[in-house]
Amino acid sequence: MPIEFGYWAPNLGTSLVATRINNHTRGTFAANREYAQIAEHNGFKYTLLATRFVSSLEGNEGTYDSMVMAAAIAAVTTQLVPIVAVATGLAHPAIVAKQLVTLDEISQGRAAVNVVSGWLKDEYTALGEPWLEHGERYRRTEEFIEVLRATWADGQAEYAGDFFRLRNADFRPKPRPGAIPVFQGGNSVAAREMAARQSDFYFMNGAPLDSLREHIAHVKALAAQQNRTVRFAVNAFVISRPTEAQAREVLEAIIENADIEVVERFRKNVQHAGQATIEKQGMWAESRFEDLIQFNDGFKTGLIGTPEQIAERITALTEIGVDMLLAGFLHYDDELLEFGREVIPLVWQLAQARSLQGPET
Repeated sequence: MPIEFGYWAPNLGTSLVATRINNHTRGTFAANREYAQIAEHNGFKYTLLATRFVSSLEGNEGTYDSMVMAAAIAAVTTQLVPIVAVATGLAHPAIVAKQLVTLDEISQGRAAVNVVSGWLKDEYTALGEPWLEHGERYRRTEEFIEVLRATWADGQAEYAGDFFRLRNADFRPKPRPGAIPVFQGGNSVAAREMAARQSDFYFMNGAPLDSLREHIAHVKALAAQQNRTVRFAVNAFVISRPTEAQAREVLEAIIENADIEVVERFRKNVQHAGQATIEKQGMWAESRFEDLIQFNDGFKTGLIGTPEQIAERITALTEIGVDMLLAGFLHYDDELLEFGREVIPLVWQLAQARSLQGPET
C-alpha cells in the first residue's frame, strides 16, 4: 500500500518551531478550514489536531481545543480524516467516546483519535490533577483505550479498572461500521508494548532511518505475539526548496534564530518524558537543543532538500515499513499546497516505478 500523508493542523497557534523567524502560518479556524480544504484536494488523507489546555510552551498566542476544531473541520471537508489528540488524564474516556461518535456522525465515518499519555507536568499541576509516574501514565492510557472500545461495542458497557469504571452504561449511538482508529505515540518500552496490545497506529517522533527501522521491527514483533498488526506513522518537518542549498539555508536560519527561552522551557518539561522511563529511552531522551526547536524532532527525519530528494527519502521510509508521514511546515500558507503539488506526486511516481520493477533478486 502506498504511504499516506497527514499534516499537523496549526490549532496550537502559528508555529511548529521555536524560532523568531516570521512565518506565514495562521492558527484561526478560518485558516485551518482553508488548509484542510487545500490538503484534501492535494494528496493528504489526515490532519492531526494536538491537545493543550494550559502552558502554551510554543510561545505563541494560545491554543484551540482539538475536538471542537476537528468537528468544525469535518463539517467543511468531505475526505480529510481529523485525528483528535486527547490527554488521557484530563478527561473521562466515556465522555471522549461520546464526542468521537459525534465527530464520526458529523464527518460521516472520518473520525480518529490520538491518545496522549501525558508529558507536560505543568498542565496537570495547573489543572489540579495528579501527575503519575511514567509507567502508571501508560497503564491509565491502556484503560482509557479499553473504555473507548467497551462503549463502542454492542450492548451495555461494563468496565472495572484501577483508573476508570463503567456500570451498565447504555451507550448509544454506536460508531458507524468500521472502528474509529486509535493512534498512539511514545518511545519507551511501555509505549511500544501498549501499542502492540491496543493501538491501530503507532506515532514516532522524527528520527534517522536506522532508528525508525528498529522501532518498527520491535513493535511489529511485539504485536505479532498478540496476533495483531500495527501501522506506523512518523513526524517530519519539511523544508522543500528548488535547491538543497536553499533548503539548508532555511534550516540554518531557523536554528540561528531559535527562541532560546522557549526551547529551554520545552527541554525542562520533556525531561519528565524521556528521562522518566526505567530504560531512559522515552520521547526526546536523545534530543539535542537544535532538535527541540521543532517540538517533535521533525528535523531528524531529514526531509530537507529539493522535491526530488524529499520524495526519495519518503520512499526510503516506505521501504522500512512507515505507513504514514505526518508533515509540518514553516509557512503553511504556501508550503502545504506546494508539498501536495510537487512532492506527493513524485512519491506516487516512485512507488509505481518500483512496483513495475518487481522485488529485487
